[in-house]
Amino acid sequence: MKIAISQPTYLPWLGYFDLIDQVDAFVVLDTVQFEKRSWQQRNRIKTPSGLSWLTVPVAVHGRFEQAIRDVTICEGPFSQKHLRSLEANYAHAPFFHSHISALSSILAQSLQGTRLIDLNLRLLGWLMQVLGITTPLVLASALQQAGKRTELLANICRKLDASDYLSPLGSADYLLDEMRIFSDYNVEVVFQNYTHPEYKQLFPPFVPYACVLDLVFNEGERSMEIIRSGRGKPFLPHEVAARVAECKTI
Repeated sequence: MKIAISQPTYLPWLGYFDLIDQVDAFVVLDTVQFEKRSWQQRNRIKTPSGLSWLTVPVAVHGRFEQAIRDVTICEGPFSQKHLRSLEANYAHAPFFHSHISALSSILAQSLQGTRLIDLNLRLLGWLMQVLGITTPLVLASALQQAGKRTELLANICRKLDASDYLSPLGSADYLLDEMRIFSDYNVEVVFQNYTHPEYKQLFPPFVPYACVLDLVFNEGERSMEIIRSGRGKPFLPHEVAARVAECKTI
């Protein structure tokens, strides 16, 4: 069985869904420490002046070591602000009105004091349904595995009896130095190879790395086909190591 593991993201980018689409199970890593002003609580939309942030306000004062699963929303009306921003920038997108009602319903449930993870999971489940992705989601907190960094990931793989682990490329910095842990568990590791595709977008020229809503509002039923078009053959660890070494010599 092949799995991927990643922290929950607010309205993820295209590559996040490519990762989910390639595996037999996707583990939402909700047990690690929350990082303020991270992708866990914010993402970007396309505006006439470029990319602009949508940020979910969360309670962080005095909670410096809280786990992602414990983070709570501290301002209920944020959802109205986000919806107004989406309306202002996507009202003329071809598929905006096909999806905004369902999105509004999900955001309306995110009242002050509710958990950020619950919002992100509801959005993720809805977006997977829109895209036609059926990969099962598993919460890391339900697996109750110990460890940090690579050890934690390897323990999750062993718990799920996974033989293959597909890692986001951004994790290579520490995984490459700790590959032995996966080898000890007989888990083969490869790294996602993803090139951001272009698609129809309001306010030319095209700007990559907006959240997936930008794609869904503009391309509708073609969205998953477009996401998959950016997929390349996964990198082997030695290939990533060579790329890292080359970058260090430049």
